[in-house]
Amino acid sequence: MEALSPKYLYDFNIFANAVLFVCIAALIWFGAKRMRYPVGDRILIAGILSGGLILWFAIALYLGRSNIYSSVNNPTIPIIQFGILIPIVAGLWLAFRSQLMASLIDAVPLEWLVGVQFYRVLGFMFLVLWLDGYLPWEFALAAGVGDIATGVLALVVAIMVIRKIGNTNRLVYGWCIFGIADLIIAVSLGAMSSPGILNLLSKDDPNLLITSFPLVMIPTFAVPLSIILHVLTLWKLRRVHYTESDTTMD
Repeated sequence: MEALSPKYLYDFNIFANAVLFVCIAALIWFGAKRMRYPVGDRILIAGILSGGLILWFAIALYLGRSNIYSSVNNPTIPIIQFGILIPIVAGLWLAFRSQLMASLIDAVPLEWLVGVQFYRVLGFMFLVLWLDGYLPWEFALAAGVGDIATGVLALVVAIMVIRKIGNTNRLVYGWCIFGIADLIIAVSLGAMSSPGILNLLSKDDPNLLITSFPLVMIPTFAVPLSIILHVLTLWKLRRVHYTESDTTMD
């Protein structure tokens, strides 16, 4: 079996990654601009974070193009979980240990952290690939619809936060839980529909593309990035809650 990707998927990969970089870079630099630090320090913080993002992407790109995660090359024991989990653990460990990162999260408005994930609507590509016969429906339908819903809701919830409609904290909590659940379900279905010991779905039409370049960039770059953003959003809610509590006590 060989994973054959359509040409338009390579074009989409370039476009999607460009969108991700613009969104996250804007979040970093505009957030740094709002920090209560000297200009030089703010530029240094934004530069380090941007450099880390580029390095992570370069590593994910190299490993993806080398077919390290390919279920065709590793049909028995999938190793793509390492490409998903390691960036999440490393990214959150560094974030929670850094006071500068905490200051940046404090400076970034809540609606920005939510609204930036509008890029999740790009998950419509899963549906396109399914309709075109490249992905099994057992994976593509849930992953595509879930991502589109998360992306649309990101914009809706961000607007509600700006306009202070309803209980914004609960709305953001609910959206984060939904978004994280969508990613967990998509990753699980991806594993269960791909060749290997976890393949419980789509045995006759296995999911080969999800572990092959360029689609593998989604689980090894976009998915960890989205989960990190969700956790940082929840972290900000917790920090705001404690800040308000401290202010009330004073």
